[in-house]
Amino acid sequence: MTYLIGHLLSVGIGVSLGLLGGGGSVLALPVLVYVMGIPPKPAVAMTLIMVGTVSAVSALSQARRGNVNLRMVAIFGSTTMLGAYLGARLAAQPWVTATVQMTVFGLAMLGAASLMIIRTARPESGNRPQPPGVSAGDFYYQPVCKYCWLWLMTEGLGIGVLTGLVGVGGGFALVPALVLLGKVPLRAAMGTSLAIIAGNSAAGLLGYLNTVPLDGHLIVTFTLAAGLGALVGGELAERISVRALQKGFGYFLLAIAAFVLLKNALPAPSNQSRGQDSAFRPTGVTQPSGSAGRPLRG
Repeated sequence: MTYLIGHLLSVGIGVSLGLLGGGGSVLALPVLVYVMGIPPKPAVAMTLIMVGTVSAVSALSQARRGNVNLRMVAIFGSTTMLGAYLGARLAAQPWVTATVQMTVFGLAMLGAASLMIIRTARPESGNRPQPPGVSAGDFYYQPVCKYCWLWLMTEGLGIGVLTGLVGVGGGFALVPALVLLGKVPLRAAMGTSLAIIAGNSAAGLLGYLNTVPLDGHLIVTFTLAAGLGALVGGELAERISVRALQKGFGYFLLAIAAFVLLKNALPAPSNQSRGQDSAFRPTGVTQPSGSAGRPLRG
């Protein structure tokens, strides 16, 4: 039953990626950790594989619709990929425990939820003149920014570090950054963010090589389920209000963030902590029972 529930949730992860241009990675980690029982560090690496693959498929679908800005993928994506690799190497440090990783993840999810709720709470733009490429009803506003490129690169580095550290793709921050700082239209920003998330996931995965054991079967089945959901989400994205979706998704993330933070605030049994920490050791360590797999090798 747990196996079935996990895969149904994986379909939902794919739908969220296709609909919102992000959010899937935020949901993937708690599903792997709290539903499937995978320790956090292997779960982050598995999240990067699954979400990266699904994001790449979704990005190709959006590219056919003309919703991917390749120039921005090259410029913005280069810094986010560097950050993702550095974040993954940081996660390999022994002082980054399961509690540290999941607490950072919970805070990131809390931030994502808050941003979504705040943005969708803004009034509609009405008849006010909109910047080029931004239609009435879009809820990002173009600021006067003298050094937008510098802010964009700096934010990209930070998003990348977060991706490598806790597996968060950062779509919640990528989309507004692309619109506000990169001057990319909203729909194109959503497609572009998917391409960037795919690159981030690949770079972050490189940082986990030879450090964590992975369940190859679960990766394949979860990725296929999420890929199916992403195809459905991509079709629905053309027909559903993004504003309404992000508002509901924001409140949903808020509830999940509260659960994750509360879960990590409560003391865990010492034997469980030792079992999880053992999964963080470098190549050659025995995989804990219930999460079979071999160490990822380069």
